[in-house]
Amino acid sequence: MLVTVKEDYDAMSREAAQLVAERLRKKPNLVLGLATGSTPLGSYKELIRMHQKEGLDFSKVTTFNLDEYIGLSPDHTQSYHHFMMENFFRHINVDHRYMHIPHGMASDIEAHCEWYEEQIKKVGGIDLQILGIGANGHLAFNEPGSSLGSRTRIKTLTEQTVKDNARFFKNQKDVPRYAITVGIGTIMDARELLLLGSGLRKADAVHAAVEGPITHMCPASIIQMHRRATVITDTEAASKLTRSYPG
Repeated sequence: MLVTVKEDYDAMSREAAQLVAERLRKKPNLVLGLATGSTPLGSYKELIRMHQKEGLDFSKVTTFNLDEYIGLSPDHTQSYHHFMMENFFRHINVDHRYMHIPHGMASDIEAHCEWYEEQIKKVGGIDLQILGIGANGHLAFNEPGSSLGSRTRIKTLTEQTVKDNARFFKNQKDVPRYAITVGIGTIMDARELLLLGSGLRKADAVHAAVEGPITHMCPASIIQMHRRATVITDTEAASKLTRSYPG
């Protein structure tokens, strides 16, 4: 596992975007796993800039998003489908036929989860998976206690995650309590992982993931077992790490 600590969020975002761009230039038909939330937004903005100013080409890329709320339609303003369209996809030349986001309104959610896993297998697996980290150490919606071998499935969100996400809704009661999430086992199947952590709120989780024991109570700690994982944080998120890491 390679850990890099940058001075602030913007520097972290640029470093992460550069890594993605390098992989894309080497493999134009990259299979890219994507995360939502505030952490990767800076990296997406930098990738958009690279596309618009430097010609970074996404036309052959296949994407798979990690998760989606159950009960929200793709056009709902708080759906992750809407988030990705507004913050990334509509600004680059990705082919929409190659975009995959779990469907929170699927008539048979369990069958949809199985279908999603099959689509990943059909393209040969994910080359690079971008990850954020929750304040409680969750990956995607794999909350503490999730099986480290889990696959795409329905998850009940913890009260902490509901509270964390309430800022995006008018009322906390409007936050969905269930989500579709790619499993930890599926994440670990990716050929490369890129985990981003930013801010003091994530310091405990980053410490547990990078230097703590591997445990299902901190799902992100499983990245210690991955053969090719990169962690990029800012100084605030790295503030509780006990070892020194390059910047």
